[in-house]
Amino acid sequence: MNHISPSRDQRGVSLLFALLALVALSLATLGLVRNIDTGALVMGNIGFKQDAAVAGDQATRRAIEWLKTNAATLDADLANSGYYASTKERNANSTVTPVDVTGQQQVTNNSRKLIDWDGDTECNFAPGGTFASCALLTADGGTINGNRTRYVIFRLCDVAGDSNDEINNSCAKPLTSGSGASGRGSLGYGGKRFEAATGPYYRIVVRVLGARNTTAFIETIMHFQ
Repeated sequence: MNHISPSRDQRGVSLLFALLALVALSLATLGLVRNIDTGALVMGNIGFKQDAAVAGDQATRRAIEWLKTNAATLDADLANSGYYASTKERNANSTVTPVDVTGQQQVTNNSRKLIDWDGDTECNFAPGGTFASCALLTADGGTINGNRTRYVIFRLCDVAGDSNDEINNSCAKPLTSGSGASGRGSLGYGGKRFEAATGPYYRIVVRVLGARNTTAFIETIMHFQ
């Protein structure tokens, strides 16, 4: 009986396929682990962002309480308390000087004003562009669940002073029903259909610093009835 021995070229082929399968499984495992890590990181960042938003809401409430407590002195700036009786976006000659509350506007504007969130008068957090000043002060909103908060308040008026002085000051105010119309859909010629309420709007901007360098800005527009 004749015996046929296997060819030398076929030896070790099974081992080669096993090694290739092992490499493929290792790569798939690494990809799965990386996807899980990335997903966990994203979910963690979302959680920190939500926590910062909740902290910002509480800091906003504290700013509103400050406004209520100091209602009699809101016609003038109280910079050390983070309050400004105007928008701070107009100079004495009525030139517009925008306030960039986040410092993230990618514009070159020599007149824009930045908020000194860190109390160093440098505003190094601004990523690009130029600015005129970094001098608008803020107030401490407290540390809430490990999140550090600060806020600044702007009264939405052109200048400081009496918000009811319509000749020398212009303030954003909510509209209420006037006395010129007797009912819904009717027209009246004896008075105004809508009138401005006495209280102006206030703009509250809160910055929250949380874990993993989380930074959140919460802006609220409100007025007192």
